[in-house]
Amino acid sequence: MKKAVVSVTNDLVTDQRVMRTNEVLLQMGIEPTFVGRKLPESLEYKKPYPHRRFKLWFRKGFLFYANYNFRLFWYLLFHRFDLYISNDLDTLLPNYLVSSLKRKPLIYDSHEYFTGVPEIQNRPLVKKVWTSLEQFIFPKLKTVITVNDSIAALYEDEYGKPIHVVRNISDSSLPEKVKSREELGLPKGAFIIINQGAGINVDRGMEEAIEALELLPTEVMLLIVGNGDAVPGLKKMASEKGISERVIFKRKQPYLEMLQYTLNADCGLSLDKPLSPNYQFSLPNKLFDFIKSGMPMVVSSVVEVRKVVEQYKIGEVCMDHHPQTLATAILKVKANGKAYYSANLKQAAAENNWETEQLIWRQILEPYAAENSGS
Repeated sequence: MKKAVVSVTNDLVTDQRVMRTNEVLLQMGIEPTFVGRKLPESLEYKKPYPHRRFKLWFRKGFLFYANYNFRLFWYLLFHRFDLYISNDLDTLLPNYLVSSLKRKPLIYDSHEYFTGVPEIQNRPLVKKVWTSLEQFIFPKLKTVITVNDSIAALYEDEYGKPIHVVRNISDSSLPEKVKSREELGLPKGAFIIINQGAGINVDRGMEEAIEALELLPTEVMLLIVGNGDAVPGLKKMASEKGISERVIFKRKQPYLEMLQYTLNADCGLSLDKPLSPNYQFSLPNKLFDFIKSGMPMVVSSVVEVRKVVEQYKIGEVCMDHHPQTLATAILKVKANGKAYYSANLKQAAAENNWETEQLIWRQILEPYAAENSGS
């Protein structure tokens, strides 16, 4: 069996996109080794393939990336793999160097427009480093994948290379048994709006969602499931406004456990602000979690999200982030009820699922899936 190494900078557990990639590799007779980081709070990782998580000295910033890339380089150098799959720019350099040294194929999967992430837009030196790294390696790559048509177009314009698109689409699986709100510690009679994911960060509209909550009836509650740099500020904000009891925070969960909360909510939120190129063209996987869970949504007008919601008529699009605009949209979804959107959500789920999307990955991997591994 051929062996692939699949590297990320997270702790593996919540990376649904890459876990789906690993499943496709296995199905095609390629054994993946999943490589990431280990944090003190990291959950156990249980999958039928090898994995490796580095314990690092730093959690974020330049020293973290330097520490991780150093460890990844030496790990790749002293282990044999037939295929290298680099996820995002922060894993690309060691994968490129080692795959070149060993003359093995490299696939680059860019989950976002990395040089357009908001965290580096006002840090010119940091942005210059990442941009220079991308400009050095990207033209030499043979196979590049990204998450939607808008980001693919940006890369194609910039580097003149064809880009494959594999969207962040969920498979059709749902928990075998849906827990009750009581079991999850959620209020039984509330109208719950939910935002979920591993990146509850700045410029994702949660501050305005809390402000909108003040304009909504008291039975409307906001549920935030996941971690991110905005969470401490959001907790403080809710406390200062005296509405802490209406904002429920849950730490990041294993995927199927997270879906328990999604299935018990009434309206999904995806409120990325178009203040950076990355968010302007984002298509978060929570959108497809909402769809398969049969839940209408309130979204911002970022290009790819708006396109899906308007195409299938499965929620309300807000043209700005004013709290009153968000409150009005949430009240419209509340007044319509889930049944109003049900047929459209079912159609969207039938036409947007991993079972179909994975066929693109299979076509990309086909040349590497021969039975006998190379030397």
